[in-house]
Amino acid sequence: MNSSKALAVASGGMIAMAAAMGIGRFVYTPILPFMEAALHITKAEAGLIATANFAGYLAGALLASWPGIKGSRRFWCIGMLAFSALPTGLMAATTSLEFFMVLRFTGGLASAFVLVFGSSLVLETLARHQRTALASLHFGGVGLGIALSAILVAQIDTQGYDWRSQWLACAITTLLAAGLVWLLIKPESEHHAASPASASAPQDGGSPGKAALTAHIFAYGLFGFGYVITATFISTMVRTEPAVQSLEPVIWLIVGLAGVPSVLIWTTIARHLGTAKGFALACLVEAIAVTVSVLGTGPVAMIVAAVFLGGTFMGITALGLIRAREFGSLDSRRLMALMTAAFGLGQMIGPSFAGYAFQFGNSFMFPSLTAATALLVAAALTGFQVRSASQT
Repeated sequence: MNSSKALAVASGGMIAMAAAMGIGRFVYTPILPFMEAALHITKAEAGLIATANFAGYLAGALLASWPGIKGSRRFWCIGMLAFSALPTGLMAATTSLEFFMVLRFTGGLASAFVLVFGSSLVLETLARHQRTALASLHFGGVGLGIALSAILVAQIDTQGYDWRSQWLACAITTLLAAGLVWLLIKPESEHHAASPASASAPQDGGSPGKAALTAHIFAYGLFGFGYVITATFISTMVRTEPAVQSLEPVIWLIVGLAGVPSVLIWTTIARHLGTAKGFALACLVEAIAVTVSVLGTGPVAMIVAAVFLGGTFMGITALGLIRAREFGSLDSRRLMALMTAAFGLGQMIGPSFAGYAFQFGNSFMFPSLTAATALLVAAALTGFQVRSASQT
């Protein structure tokens, strides 16, 4: 594969991640305040809708690891990306909480397939052809999708259209993205990808290595819980706080723009510190973001929280998957699915916990500080990983 083809695969991965994750998964955050105002959705109900999406994401990750699934990774990546436009668009066709939950569950399942199959194909292809630096382009698609969806949602609002039009526009955008991915990731990319169980894969180093891998998977799950409360409710936080209400049209855009270069930044840091230490440091920075979002006051504090949140969560996602591949005892698709499942379980719990906890203090203070603590524990577990790895 020459450089232009490698770039095309990475670009296709970027667009897939932008649509499936940046839009399909996270566009709920900027649309939520409009749905709350129009439909009088409570914080608990909003949390349940978000949790349904993350439950679907968990189910999709587990299903994607099933050996009985036939077909190429390209087929599943592009097919599920196109399919995800359906539940996104149907969000405009109902006001039922139960139907919202079913649709978000379906969308979460589809996005997990895109992440697992798309990332497996892109990362293995780039690694095989010594173009791993382009992985930051692939993962940067999430921040790009968040930024573009924030602009799209805001523009539709300024034109006088409601939350239904916002969901429909996102569905159309997703279909267009699927077409671009189909053009950029050619069938031959799949044929040249590394086999699932490469003979050159690194070994796990016996029991210490397995223990470190277990600790890493647990830390990844804690990260899923730790980031998701702020990522789900930051737009709502801004709308309900008079001191920062002026930031509502741009707060999610700030998160997305900070996310675009985050993978490149954190992978560069990881090259100097090591992947595990880079992962731990990013978790600490994100813990600061989550804490500042509820303890800080005024626009500057909220902007700092948004920048730190957007500037870390995709970096942590990428470093987490890269770190898992360093253990190398499982084939890439199974390992990707296992990590995604742990992450999905953590983020499935977060929104419902926050939504119900909000009722007891009319504040996101307690759930957010709990999330920050989870991120600190995830960082601390990395020390165990490093010690275990030194014994191999």
